[in-house]
Amino acid sequence: MTERFPAHDTPPGTTLGTTSGTSSGRPGVAAADVPGDRPPPARLAYDRHTWKEIAHLLANLPVSLVGFTYVVVMLFTGLGLTVTVVGFPLLAAGLLGARQLGRLERARARALLGVRVEEPTPLPWRRGGFWPRLWLAVKDPVGWRTVLYELIRLPWGVVTFTVTLTSLFVLWPVLPFVARGLANADRAMVRGLLCPSDELERRIAELESDRGVVVDTAAADLRRIERDLHDGAQARLVNLAMGLGLAKEKLLEDPDVAAAMVEEAHGEVKLALQELRDLARGIHPAVLTDRGLDAALSSVASRCTVPVKVTVDLVERPAAAIEGIAYFTVSELLQNVSKHSAARSASVDVWRADGRLLIQVRDDGRGGASLDGGTGMRGLSERLGAVDGLFVVDSPEGGPTTVTAELPWRDRSGALA
Repeated sequence: MTERFPAHDTPPGTTLGTTSGTSSGRPGVAAADVPGDRPPPARLAYDRHTWKEIAHLLANLPVSLVGFTYVVVMLFTGLGLTVTVVGFPLLAAGLLGARQLGRLERARARALLGVRVEEPTPLPWRRGGFWPRLWLAVKDPVGWRTVLYELIRLPWGVVTFTVTLTSLFVLWPVLPFVARGLANADRAMVRGLLCPSDELERRIAELESDRGVVVDTAAADLRRIERDLHDGAQARLVNLAMGLGLAKEKLLEDPDVAAAMVEEAHGEVKLALQELRDLARGIHPAVLTDRGLDAALSSVASRCTVPVKVTVDLVERPAAAIEGIAYFTVSELLQNVSKHSAARSASVDVWRADGRLLIQVRDDGRGGASLDGGTGMRGLSERLGAVDGLFVVDSPEGGPTTVTAELPWRDRSGALA
């Protein structure tokens, strides 16, 4: 958290410090706060900062009374009705309202106490149905911390209001010191209970969301493999068994017909083997395991309907999981090029930079691709996001299309770069 005050509010001779923050590197995560400017020392004379602190302390009672009443009614109503169908939805709505109370308290502290606290990360509503979203709101730590803040604020508001109002008439010569001490306690409460989740808590929330994406993706892949086996190779092998059974019956009666049936069965065997190879390649291609991304992506490019130039600039191979995600990302993108782009040529570039594996797929097609255009692009974005990756599509109407993907570099030993 950073405390700041306008330059024109600073008494002469006071030196303002500078603040700096560094981004976490992940989109959506705010820069970290660092200690910064402090209010001027309390003194007998009344200045702008002192009057702001006095106003904040006097407003504590009415504001805390409203917040305490809301929280008590919300808790008694929501928790009391949890035995019914409407209990948890009411509790979730109450916690979302508590988030808004926290926002107002942060704004008040920012305006009167100079405490600047970053807003908490919004709840990740992007996935899940009604019940997962309901549970997400019920277990929201930001909402529960605001509830605790409002519960302890009413007795504190009574104390600060009484002491400040009395000091205005009885202890006014030392009121700046009294106000500064009470205001510092308020600042500590704001920092402790209304600050955004720390980096670890944010990371846990992101990983919980990403875990759901990984589980859903794995389940979808298993269903696809089962469907391909059932509708493809399995059905062909069943026909093959029936054909060989009929050929066996015809072997003595009509050897020529039996030979023709065996020949047909031989063709079915070849097709079944090809389907099994394609299925195995879709699970994890052997060439990727044996020879790495360069050879595997060249194999994928050779099956594309347009000429593809592949450039892989890697001194060493990444971890198998990262390598697999990179392979299937390029494979999916080249399938899109073949099916939808109407391109004349395409290129694939893979390289490593600053602890990231970078992938760029370009084509000179008609463009218009977007993450909202279908489940394919959106699925790729979710897969990469589940491993701290990025997925960016630049595809204006009329082309060209450039898709850039980033993955964290992990060595074969499993260590992050």
